Amino acid sequence: MGLLGAIEAGGTKFVVAVADENFNIVARTAFPTLDGEKTLDQVIAFFDQYDNIDAVGIAAFGPIDIVPESKTYGYVLDTPKHGWSGYNFLGRMKAWRDIPYYWTTDVNGAGWAEFETGAAKDVHNMVYLTVGTGVGAGIVSGNRLVSGYGHPEAGHIFLQKHPEDTYAGHCPFHGDNCLEGLAAGPAIEERWGMSAKDIPDDHLAWRIEAYYLAQAALDYTMILRPEKIVFGGGVPHREILFPLVRESFAEQMSDYLDVPPLDDYIVPVANGDNAGILGCFYLAKTLL
Repeated sequence: MGLLGAIEAGGTKFVVAVADENFNIVARTAFPTLDGEKTLDQVIAFFDQYDNIDAVGIAAFGPIDIVPESKTYGYVLDTPKHGWSGYNFLGRMKAWRDIPYYWTTDVNGAGWAEFETGAAKDVHNMVYLTVGTGVGAGIVSGNRLVSGYGHPEAGHIFLQKHPEDTYAGHCPFHGDNCLEGLAAGPAIEERWGMSAKDIPDDHLAWRIEAYYLAQAALDYTMILRPEKIVFGGGVPHREILFPLVRESFAEQMSDYLDVPPLDDYIVPVANGDNAGILGCFYLAKTLL
C-alpha cells in the first residue's frame, strides 16, 4: 500500500500531511489560508513530492456541499472568507490527481479522530463539539458520521438566554438566539471586553458560558442520545469549564433522563491539536 494524504482546511491555516498505512506521519506542513486557487497551489505543490498517494482525506471549513448527487458537490458554499465562495475545492484536487478523496467538514474530521482513537473510542454514538472562533459539531450515530441534506450545523441551535446575560449576540444571522452567537470565542471577548484567556476562573463569564454549553449538551442528549459528548476547540481549554458545564447540565436535565456518570459523559478531547489531521487519515483509509 502507498501513502495516505490529509488536508485540514481551516479558515485561518491549512495543515497538509502524508502518512503510511499505520498512520505514521512521513511529512507535514502548514501555511496561512489565502484564496482558493493560491491555497490549493500550495497544497498540490506539497503532494507533488509523492507519487504513491492512494487516497486523501479532506476536512474543510464550511459551509461545504457534501451531497454527492448535488451539482455543487465538493464546492465551498457562501462564506465570508475571501476567494472561497463557490470554489470547486474537490474538483481542483481531482483535476490534479484522480484518486479517492474523503470530503467532509473540519469538525467531522476532528470528531472522527476522537471516535476512532480519542475520547470516544469505546462508544458507537457520540457528539464532538468544537468551541472556538465558531461552534460546530461532528456527530457519529451507529458508527457513522451523520449527514442528510447537508452536514449538521449544530452550532446554530437556538438557546434560552442566561437570566444575567444582556449581550446582543455575535451571530450575523441569529444574533443572541443561537449557540455560536452566545458561546463562541468572539462572543466571550465582545461580551466582557477581554480575551477568554484573560478572564479569571471566578468570573461570571464562565458560569454563563457553562450554562450555554450545558444547554447545548442537553439538546443533543434529548435528540441523539449519544454515549459521550466531547468538547474541543480553544474555549474548552479552560479547565474550570468542565465542572461548571457538568453541574449546569445536571441542573437543567433535572433528572429527566438517565445518562452515564457526567465525568465520563461530558469530556475534553484526547487527541488535542492532532485530531483534525488524524481524522483525515482515518477517513482516507476507509476508501481503500
